[in-house]
Amino acid sequence: MTKHIHLGKLVLGRRKVLKLAGGASLVLAAPAYWRKLSAQEKTIVVRDPGGPYTKGFGEAFYEPFTKATGIKAVGVAGQHEPTSLIKGMVDTKSYTWDMALLSRSAHDQLISEGDYLEKLNVTSKHIETLPAVHKAPAYLGNDVFAAILAYREDAFKGKAAPKGWKDFWNVKDFPGRRSLRKHPFDTIEEALLADGVAPKNVYPCDIPRAFKSLDKVKKDIAVWWTGGAQTSQLLKTGEVDMCPTWNGRAQAAIDEGAPVKIIWDQMVWSSEGWCIIKGTPKADMCREFVKFAVDPQAQAAWTKHVAYGPTHPEAYKFIPAERAKVLPTHPDNFKNDVEVDNVYWGKHKDKVTEQLNAWLLA
Repeated sequence: MTKHIHLGKLVLGRRKVLKLAGGASLVLAAPAYWRKLSAQEKTIVVRDPGGPYTKGFGEAFYEPFTKATGIKAVGVAGQHEPTSLIKGMVDTKSYTWDMALLSRSAHDQLISEGDYLEKLNVTSKHIETLPAVHKAPAYLGNDVFAAILAYREDAFKGKAAPKGWKDFWNVKDFPGRRSLRKHPFDTIEEALLADGVAPKNVYPCDIPRAFKSLDKVKKDIAVWWTGGAQTSQLLKTGEVDMCPTWNGRAQAAIDEGAPVKIIWDQMVWSSEGWCIIKGTPKADMCREFVKFAVDPQAQAAWTKHVAYGPTHPEAYKFIPAERAKVLPTHPDNFKNDVEVDNVYWGKHKDKVTEQLNAWLLA
């Protein structure tokens, strides 16, 4: 498949053909005026989460985009949920980054609290066929991550293993060391699901019911985790037998040889996507990067580095079957799910966090 992207309305400059990881060619053309800019002027700085994203995004997005357009895309690891930093950049018109991969929650917060993100105003055949749930005026989804139940298979050898949140809460029939996240995100949803709330009825969350559900397992929680890397380590070492975590963290333990199994049923998922910071002078170049990154082949190329699901269904045409099976948006996994309600949490996060911290101390 050969894809043609026309960059702008000016006379097109020299064409470049690029081989993507999926094997097909991507043909782009850079406007002539961009060739007259200095190297610094033709550079965009993109915030990403760092860690395993660094190599994956470099291979799938940054390096191919630079080769194809002559615009250098530089990835810079940024802090988790960098909404305050972005507000500061816009308010002072001092841009450390030009665009960012943000969680849908961070995007929603920046939209609700002011004019901090550019309208993307981009289109392509792949953007048009991207599922609507991953599109907003200032956001195009890149990947889906999910909170799932993971357990050590060796801890349940020869006996029934947990199959979902109700079993995690069932200490009598599924004994073992447990861990939960020390944060209301995911933990509240999991407590409600364990108590019999249907996925479609999780929001708005019944907070008193969630805490009554948590009361049932409080004394059995060996570790209250605070970071994803911590959960990978807990599962690898066998310090806990079962643990809700993000699927990418559980998969990292599996990839390193730990006997860990992921339960996809009633996963709690959200997404990350591309946003352009309001007022950056590089906005038009960032828009071309966004169009490039939504290409299914580009999305497919980075999934071997991080086990998060591509947002474009056609990306699965370019992902090996074995790898595809461990990604959240694979059709076999993406059902009976709960999509995180970021609007709800934007209103209630602080209050429920205070409640959770007080409950832990009680």
